[in-house]
Amino acid sequence: MTMDLEARVRRLEDRALISETVVKYALAVDRRDWAMFAGCFTDPLHADFASRPAADYARDDLVRSVSRALDGFTVTQHLSPNHVIEFDEADPDRAVCYSYMYAQHLLEGSPNGEFYLLRGSYDNHVRRTADGWRIEKLVQHATWEEGNTTAVAEAMARNQARPAGL
Repeated sequence: MTMDLEARVRRLEDRALISETVVKYALAVDRRDWAMFAGCFTDPLHADFASRPAADYARDDLVRSVSRALDGFTVTQHLSPNHVIEFDEADPDRAVCYSYMYAQHLLEGSPNGEFYLLRGSYDNHVRRTADGWRIEKLVQHATWEEGNTTAVAEAMARNQARPAGL
């Protein structure tokens, strides 16, 4: 199928915007910018994280769940490289952005080890909305882990033990 110049430019712009949405997901969790994180998703959305059963979520519920898990870490770094975007030929307002995941977590003072590394990939199913491209379905594929594999549970426990407002 041959596209005219305007359609080709729009497709390039869409690729950039989709990729930016996926990168913002990673950036937002590291900054603990939960408003930016929420802005990456439709409401509702479907999430399938390797560590929990797949489910449909209200966006605010997903934000609460992820923030509860990550706010207890000292610091994290999530990298999202190697984006391959495939558009739905039947619906120009939908695409899938396949991306790698490299997620480093530091939990200072943990007796089980301070470092946790998770590697894998994501299938980010995105949809064009009035507010731009948003992730409507997220599938995480965890490939391997290194370090303290109990760090997420420990971070959640630390976060829950903190006094409100800290």
